[in-house]
Amino acid sequence: MNNLFVYLELQDGSRVAEVSLELLTKGRALACELGCALEAVAVGAGLDGVAEQVMPYGVDVLHLFDDDALYPYTTLPHAAVLTKLFEEEKPQIALLGATAIGRDLGPRVSSALHGGLTADCTALTIGNYTDDKTGKHYENILLQMLPAFGGNIVATIVNPEHRPQMATVREGVMKKEILDANYQGRVICHDVKEYVSEADFVVKVIERHIERAKHNLKGASVVVAGGYGVGSRENFNLLFDLAKELHGEVGASRAAVDAGFVEHDRMIGQTGLTVRPKLYIACGISGQIQHTIGMQDSAVIVSVNSDPEAPINAIADYVITGRVEEVVPKMIKYYKMNSHG
Repeated sequence: MNNLFVYLELQDGSRVAEVSLELLTKGRALACELGCALEAVAVGAGLDGVAEQVMPYGVDVLHLFDDDALYPYTTLPHAAVLTKLFEEEKPQIALLGATAIGRDLGPRVSSALHGGLTADCTALTIGNYTDDKTGKHYENILLQMLPAFGGNIVATIVNPEHRPQMATVREGVMKKEILDANYQGRVICHDVKEYVSEADFVVKVIERHIERAKHNLKGASVVVAGGYGVGSRENFNLLFDLAKELHGEVGASRAAVDAGFVEHDRMIGQTGLTVRPKLYIACGISGQIQHTIGMQDSAVIVSVNSDPEAPINAIADYVITGRVEEVVPKMIKYYKMNSHG
């Protein structure tokens, strides 16, 4: 029962991903509660700049596995590194981002260690648990929360016996906060050959293509989001017009994406993006928990809905009851008048 580990995902070779920094913030708080150290693991090539990126988040020990053969990411060597490191260090908790890499790596490592992994958690806390069947009581274990049964309940999952307790968390779910700009932890540079065999490099990446996001939904201070109630792809053009006037971005609920009104990469919610804009205008969105999980921390929420009883109205700061195709053109018109007048 040792420390808490966070796997650092690297972008462009050596830049630590936002989700990893968010997990370090959460990990630091959990480690303080448990009275243990926060450790981080980076696997790749050219990792000289990683320490200065992560130390301010309260990292006590940074494990570096730096070798040209470890970049770009491939499953086998990265999984071998983490599995052996965890066998040696025996962390009580290990956190990864629920990204393409985290979703590939996490299950493989947890399986190799005969442990469990909870995917796409929306909250992590430390607490106690009593097994109703055996009556056995466990203290200070990781309570892993996520929506279940179509978002109708929030399930709490525990892993009382096996270690590490592993969880993945999507980007934007946790808040990123620097602990101390001058925090200095220890850096351990490992000999990669002791962790990885030649057979692990059987897959070689010959060429890589990364498609950049077409929009900046996560960084937008204003988000105009549409649901199934928008009615059509044509009506979504109104939302793009409003977003343009407000210098914002357009998002959508799953129902709108499934109906083909807008592209999948604009989906906000449990299986999409998590956003925290200063202003969130929800148009024709009913407000199921799967969606609200992705936007409930917005500073100001405005709901435009023809149904006065829509669940989203309960969390909205302002409610406009009316049809989207009637209300949104008026919003555009009055905003234009005020901004140009």
